[in-house]
Formats: sequence, structure tokens, C-alpha cells
Amino acid sequence: ALLIFGDRPKTLNAAEIQQLDEEDKSLKQLREIRNNLAHHPSKSVATVEFNQLWTDLTAILVALGDIDTELDKLKDDSIFEAPTQVINEGNVKEASRLNSLGTQAHKDGKFSEAITLFTKAIVLPGVLDHDRAIFFSNMASTRLALYEQQAGSIGRFEIEDSKDERYRALQDAKKARNLWSSWWKGHLRVGKAYAALNEHEKAMNSFERALALDPTNAEIKKTLDENRVIHSQQLSHNDLNPELRPMSIPERLKEKQQKFGTDPDDTLLALRFLGEIDSVVADLTQGHRYEHGDIDVKQNYETAARYFSKAASQNNAEGLYNLARLTDLGLGVKKDHKLAQTFYEQAAAQPPMYSKLKKFRNPGVAEAEHALGLRYAEGIVVPKNVQTAVYWYERAIAHEYFQSANNLALMYYNGIGVQKSLDKAEQLFEMAAKKGDAIAMQSLAKMLLDKNELQMAKIWYDRACEAGNIITQNHRPMFEKLLQEKQQEIDQCPLKTVKRINATENVTELCQRK
Repeated sequence: ALLIFGDRPKTLNAAEIQQLDEEDKSLKQLREIRNNLAHHPSKSVATVEFNQLWTDLTAILVALGDIDTELDKLKDDSIFEAPTQVINEGNVKEASRLNSLGTQAHKDGKFSEAITLFTKAIVLPGVLDHDRAIFFSNMASTRLALYEQQAGSIGRFEIEDSKDERYRALQDAKKARNLWSSWWKGHLRVGKAYAALNEHEKAMNSFERALALDPTNAEIKKTLDENRVIHSQQLSHNDLNPELRPMSIPERLKEKQQKFGTDPDDTLLALRFLGEIDSVVADLTQGHRYEHGDIDVKQNYETAARYFSKAASQNNAEGLYNLARLTDLGLGVKKDHKLAQTFYEQAAAQPPMYSKLKKFRNPGVAEAEHALGLRYAEGIVVPKNVQTAVYWYERAIAHEYFQSANNLALMYYNGIGVQKSLDKAEQLFEMAAKKGDAIAMQSLAKMLLDKNELQMAKIWYDRACEAGNIITQNHRPMFEKLLQEKQQEIDQCPLKTVKRINATENVTELCQRK
């Protein structure tokens, strides 16, 4: 009340007045929280409400100058516990000073100097474990920043060297976690070190533990979502998918001509015709040209995003879907997985058939439904829910997006979210494969190989290779060896059903791609 209602000095400049106005706003929020708690109908608050209140209070107090790690100690109740360690007050004060200097050096980009200061703080005897955990956590963060600084100009180091700052950061982060196991930031630091080492599954485990300890923490949620996206992309092997490789518009038209026999001039003529009956098509065409590059257009993601955004503002499904893609990847616009989720949902809510030409499907609707299926299957932004993923995959298949058939087939193959059914899985793999999905072709070949339908297995495997499936091409010698072994067994035992249980893990992995 003194701070809010006290008189201000008369000689404040505009910036100082603005700062005090912001502080007054924070103080009023603080007082409102206090009053609500003082007059709370019960003597206790539920865990969810407590965590949200704590997050709100922390944001206000840190803005007013408090230290977040000290507030973490307060939440952990450790500040009220009688110390079990022998404490050296002089060393505690010196360690705190060194930590402050190290933190400032980190902010100034002097990472090596910061590491030296944190190390000096860590080795001082008679310091509380929780304080030492904070020093290790800060040093892990600084080591990762130093790695980024060293690798930034020449790309990432992919060497397994114990002197690599990422490995050192991981060791420091684990020490922080062990010294203070109930502190969310220790688990977050371990996760970030694993993520820097490209071990995203381990990273997600640590992030999930951090989130369990601080369920309303926006930083943890954002980092976890980002790693789920990367992990999903790695499982999908998008970098090896021939259909997703970067291509200019002329290259795309040439590929369609080779695959489907469509004349590039006819395709461009059709687009011009559609542009005349639907003005949004012109914006979409320009968006694609700038996203991929054209004969007379240099690739520019920002311009592409503007054109897609213009189409999206008219509730065009294709515009919404493509804007969601760019937002998800951070191409031309700020990366924002939550906003991308909104765009995907809006695109999926549009009519499945094109309003101007009723016999044609509305581009962007089924693609968005597939994207939503992936996000619910992986728990990206939304809570993980495999039944909801099944729902979106089924909708996408009904609207003729057959990549979803491959993913749904995997769920039937493994019994995830649905009753396990190899027959249903095979039907879906075949559906996607017949529509040209190279991933489904390899999965179908694997299933047929397991069933001893060797001729069809070879046909589909060859088609997957011809479609440019790099993983299938690399595994061809192993597949042919298994094919030959199975054929020999069938020839030797023509009246028996041949069941093979052997080391075929590498081939089995081919059936796990989304």
C-alpha cells in the first residue's frame, strides 16, 4: 500500500514514470492475489490452483527484483528446514557473489569467464547442496551457450568427444539434478543437454519430469513441445522422404509429369482458370511460388507466408494449412506450435469439398486432419490421445489423404489406440501403397514377407525403391537375403507353414515409420 499510494518524486522522466506505472500494476495484482487468498472460502487450495498462483506470484516478484531460484527454494520448503550440512557463512556469501558475477558474465556473452566463476563457487566447502545445484545448473546452461557460440558459424559438431561442451553440460546438469532432485530446473537442464546431443527421447523424459514438478511452467511446456516436434520428424525420416525434398515449381511440375503424365502447361492453365473463378487461388499460387521458388521468383518464406495469410483470412483451407506449416517450422514467421495448432484446426473445420467445383476435394482440409492426427499421436501442444489421433486419421482417409492410412495401419499393426488387427493393417498399408505412398509400400512388403507371400513382397519392395524410398534402397541387400532364405525354407518344406523367428529387427523397423 505504501508503494502504491506513496507520493512520487517530481523530477521523474517519461521512462521512469512508465516503469513505476508497470510496478504499480504488478503490486495491485500482488495485493489482489493476497486478498483472494485471505478471504478464500476454504483453508486450503487444490494443487492445480496452487501451481497457477505460484506461477503468477513468481512472475510478479521476479519482475520486482526477486531471484527465481530463491523462490524455488521457498516453494520446496527447504528454506524452513534445519540444515543437515556444516555451513560456512563466509563461503556461502562468497559463493553467492561468484554466482552473481558468473550470471552477469553469461548475460554479457563471456561464457568461458562465467564457467570459471561458477567452478570457483562450486568448489567452496560449507555451501548448501541446493545452492551448489544452482551453480551446476547455471554452468550447464553456460556450457550449452558456449557450444552454440563455437558451433554457430561452422555448423554443429557431431563428434563424440568427452571434451565437447554438450557432454560436460550433461554431467553438470545431472549433478544439479542429483543435489536437488525436486527442483524442476535441474530436470530441465538435463533435458536441454540431451536435446543438444540429439537424444530427444531422453530429453522428453526429463522435460516431462520437470513439468510434473511445475505443471504451469510455460518454459517447460514450450521446450517439451519443441522436442516432441523434432522427435516426431526424426521418427518420420522426413529428411529422407523423396516427396518432401525441396523442389522449385518447375521441378515439381516435371515430377508430376513423370509420375502422372500431366503436362506442365496444362497444370498452369488450370491454375489460371481457377484463379479467374476464385481470387484466393491467385494468392495461393503466389504463396507456393515464393515458398518453393520459380523461374522468375526467388524463394522467400516471408512473402509466401503473407500470401498464405491473405488466403487464410478468407477461411481458405489451403491457405490455413500452409500458414500452419510455416508457423510450425518457423519459416517466414515466428515459430509458434500453439498458433499452428489453431490454424490446423481451422483448416480441418472447412468443407471437405471445393465450393467452386463440387466434384473436387478442398485442398488443405485432409492435410490438416492428418497433421492433427500426428499431433494427438505424439502429444504436440495438445495432451497425447491416441483415440483422438485415430479419429483424425480416419477423417483424413475419408477425405482421400492416404498418408494417414499408413499411420493408422501402424496403429492397427501395434494395437495402439485400436484393437490389434494385422488384416486391417495390411488393408490400410495396401490402400496407401496403391496411391503411391512409398512408406506404405515398404511396410506392406514387410507384412507380405512375414506371411510368406514372397512374390508380392518383392513387387512392393521394388516399387518402394523405385519411388525413391532411401531407407528401402539401403536395406535392399538385407531384404533380398531374407527373401532368398524364406524361399529356400519353403522349397525344403513345401507342406509346412514356415514360421521364422530370427534376427530381422532391422527389417521390422521399416514398418515403424510415420
